[in-house]
Amino acid sequence: MPASVQAPNAVVMVRPHHFHPNPETAGDNAFQARTAPHAADGIARRAFGEVTAVAASLQDAGVRVHLFDDTGERNTPDAVFPNNWFSTHAGGHIAIYPMYAANRRRERRSDVIELLKAEYRVQDVIDYSGLEADGMFLEGTGAMVLDHIGRIAYTAQSNRADPVALERFCTHFNYEPMVFATADKEGQPCYHTNVMLCIGTAFALGGFHMITDPARRAAVCERLRETGREVIALSPHQIEEFAGNALELSGTQGRVLALSARAAASLTPPQRATIERSARLLPLAVPTIELAGGSVRCMLAGVHLARRGAGV
Repeated sequence: MPASVQAPNAVVMVRPHHFHPNPETAGDNAFQARTAPHAADGIARRAFGEVTAVAASLQDAGVRVHLFDDTGERNTPDAVFPNNWFSTHAGGHIAIYPMYAANRRRERRSDVIELLKAEYRVQDVIDYSGLEADGMFLEGTGAMVLDHIGRIAYTAQSNRADPVALERFCTHFNYEPMVFATADKEGQPCYHTNVMLCIGTAFALGGFHMITDPARRAAVCERLRETGREVIALSPHQIEEFAGNALELSGTQGRVLALSARAAASLTPPQRATIERSARLLPLAVPTIELAGGSVRCMLAGVHLARRGAGV
């Protein structure tokens, strides 16, 4: 089955060998565990196993997985979340992003980009990482949730989504920025848009209650409906369970919604029924990875590029 515009049929994943929650990102990530409940070696071992199992489950669903290893020599505790430092786009385009935390900047790696160039048709790579020197950050498809059908970049205001960097991305890649302020139960902004919003082909899951301005909240929901999606509102509890941090993918037997087992368990029967009209739920157990404040969607960098044919 060919990938839908919204749901790619291939992903890049990074398997960590020395995973642990990143102390440099704890300040603005309310989803991140403040204390590690287990010994460091046990956390690393479990995280390695979780990523290995997720990759296998996706492959079983017919999703192509490019699995890279991070052996830890560069001290990159969040390397398991590659969607923040690069994204790919139809027409052969790749973007590389400026990262807020200094140790996350070391996650960028040329071997990932070279593999994409070798196996897919890549026309250009636009590198925004130089904006870090000016204190401007835009953490990829964590900071932005992209509607590839309506060409809208939904973006929660945060330290990790600079408006100038966002404007540059949207101009280069032909997206309309739709920016909104958010607040969690403690009154803090949501650190990444992709923990509160997931846009599939026929539905959108969102913690819309977090959008502080009622008029903006209504406008976001209306834009999603205009592009043909059924809008599913997630509760504060469901957001805390990472139900918004999901990614629709195209498998060989149809579309699937990849999300954590914890997130799937929080969905109500009507919500599940709405999703399953167009995509099969694919729950994946990642409790150790979730200690770092991200879940399944953060682990997956979708590949929206055309594969090279034989002899190309």
